[in-house]
Amino acid sequence: MDIRLPLGMLFSIVGALLAGFGVATASSQMYRQHSLGINVNIWSGLGMLAFGLTLLWLAKRKTA
Repeated sequence: MDIRLPLGMLFSIVGALLAGFGVATASSQMYRQHSLGINVNIWSGLGMLAFGLTLLWLAKRKTA
């Protein structure tokens, strides 16, 4: 089994959860004060989601 498939699923799921948490807590002042006004949860979640989807795409491309 290609290692990209389970890692792609892991990064995609965790990235989607983290981005969703960032969207849900976007109006919280506590997170803005600690991260200089940048919602780190959204951006890191989207980065992880993009990486996971890239791994899944590469795994699917190899098997097709």
